[in-house]
Amino acid sequence: MSKGTPIKEALAKWEEKNGMKAVESPVIKLCGLNPPIEKMDGTLGQLVHCQKLSLSTNNIDKIANLTNLRSLKILSLGRNNIKSFAGLEAVGDVLEELWISYNFIEKTKGCGALKKLKVLFMSNNLVKDPKEFDKLNEMASLEELVFVGNPLEETLTAEEKWRDFAAAKLPKLKKLDGFVVLR
Repeated sequence: MSKGTPIKEALAKWEEKNGMKAVESPVIKLCGLNPPIEKMDGTLGQLVHCQKLSLSTNNIDKIANLTNLRSLKILSLGRNNIKSFAGLEAVGDVLEELWISYNFIEKTKGCGALKKLKVLFMSNNLVKDPKEFDKLNEMASLEELVFVGNPLEETLTAEEKWRDFAAAKLPKLKKLDGFVVLR
């Protein structure tokens, strides 16, 4: 079995391709690498100017090493092996969008740390317990949610029933699964 691509190596390839230093760039895209990135290691800490970090379609199972990313507004982690929101506390005061669809998230514990999060794309995860959905209300700034493909959404199959449920649980929500929330 091959070893995953370390962040340091991925950033070196990114710099070569883009002709600039990763530490100076506001946008870093390290998606679908071969071999895939398996670990968010300490090298990420040098991306102090990064506003949008894309690590989608890799093999990451844990969110880590975001402490120095004080400029980060958008974090894209879709299509990985992530099981929880743990590790996001480090960017809880700055992150505005989290794209974390197609992972293995069953519990939403820790999402309340995302104080400025406005957009959460978390479709096709494993959330089935309504109590876990209730925790999304801890994100005071949340305005847009994509949740389709989670077992909870699928059990409330009638579209109106699902939308009514979600709108009642998240009163500040303006957009759900791509549709404007009507109250």
